[in-house]
Amino acid sequence: MVEKKQRSRQQDVPTEPPRRNYAARGIAGLLAPIVRPAFRRRAPAAAQILADWPSLAGPDLASRAAPLKFGGGTLTLGCTGPAAMALQLLSPQIIARLNLALGHSMIERLRFVQQAAPLPQASPPRLHHAPVSLPENLPEGPLGAALARLYEGIKSRDYANRRRG
Repeated sequence: MVEKKQRSRQQDVPTEPPRRNYAARGIAGLLAPIVRPAFRRRAPAAAQILADWPSLAGPDLASRAAPLKFGGGTLTLGCTGPAAMALQLLSPQIIARLNLALGHSMIERLRFVQQAAPLPQASPPRLHHAPVSLPENLPEGPLGAALARLYEGIKSRDYANRRRG
């Protein structure tokens, strides 16, 4: 019985190692498994669209929509509801313009996601401050002018803080 087990084990073990192919292979075949996960995370086309959006889209489209992601030929744009309706009607023209700017046909579809409109960049509110009387012992010339502006700034902040509090 022991002899039968040893014979079956000997039959299962190959006597020669399998033949290996040492022929030259293309670099694409070697790099594809390594590079594919990196490109899945962030495709170069998506990075170009996101980085160059104002120049690719033009000022009108760039002010109404912002690219959120790109994958599988679909560009997802974030915009307000009314802008999405208008842009959806212009989708073929927008796709053609973007593909022309990119140099090849990458974008096949547009997908619109509603998001809040960006707030306009408002300038900080101007604080009204009482006129400041400058100290008498400031030096003449550019140094004196710089010290005067500094003194006015400090005093106007003090005035504004007293008025708020």
